[in-house]
Amino acid sequence: MTAIKKAKLTLVGAGPGDSDLITVKGLKALQSADVVLYDALIGSQLLEEIPASAKKIYVGKRAGRHSMKQTEINRLIVQMALQFGHVVRLKGGDPFVFGRGYEEVTFARQWGLAIQVVPGISSATSLTGLQGVPLTHRDCARSFWVLTATTSAGKLSEDIRLAAQSSATVVVLMGMRKIPQIATLFAKAGKGDTPVMIIQNGSRNDERVLFTRVSRMEADVAQSGIGSPGIIVLGDVVELAQTSGDAQPILRQLQHLRA
Repeated sequence: MTAIKKAKLTLVGAGPGDSDLITVKGLKALQSADVVLYDALIGSQLLEEIPASAKKIYVGKRAGRHSMKQTEINRLIVQMALQFGHVVRLKGGDPFVFGRGYEEVTFARQWGLAIQVVPGISSATSLTGLQGVPLTHRDCARSFWVLTATTSAGKLSEDIRLAAQSSATVVVLMGMRKIPQIATLFAKAGKGDTPVMIIQNGSRNDERVLFTRVSRMEADVAQSGIGSPGIIVLGDVVELAQTSGDAQPILRQLQHLRA
């Protein structure tokens, strides 16, 4: 007689895109899963680490293309755990940084599931470093803000206006559709000349990086065709980007930045 497995949820952050950037603990959880519910942007190499016997269920969301409502995902986690045992919820970045991880854990706990959280590397704090850009620097940025551009109602976050008035580095997630409004708020705060770096598909093979300034951000984004998924970084630290080695495309765009 087969023993009934204990219903368990492990919430795993997969990192910003590159499959190698998952934590060792996250990888071990993935390899022990009975069911994996995974998001968009999870690398195919990472999915290959899932046991052949495990069920793989795609529940990803992309801007304008929501495949499953959050309430449905919550219920599916519980259903799969009660039926099969160990469910790994694999989410991009860190599940507790604009990832709705807390909502999923709270719902699962109400049903008596054992819970484990494995943090991930957030795109908000890692992708700038891959471009040689520090979020903080003692000469020009003593703090940083990480914001979502879009509220649950689909409106521009009021925090953007507050961030524009600070001297901090500002990292905006889920903001590509709000670039005109973001540029307007920074310009009104006297930040029209502030350097901007936009990273699409950060850490992946198809990564694209655009360097510009607030005053030219909307036009340069339109001309370059850079888009989602992307993060927007605004601040003086952007001018510290590496311009050597394999970063020649970055160098060419930095010349435009400093023109």
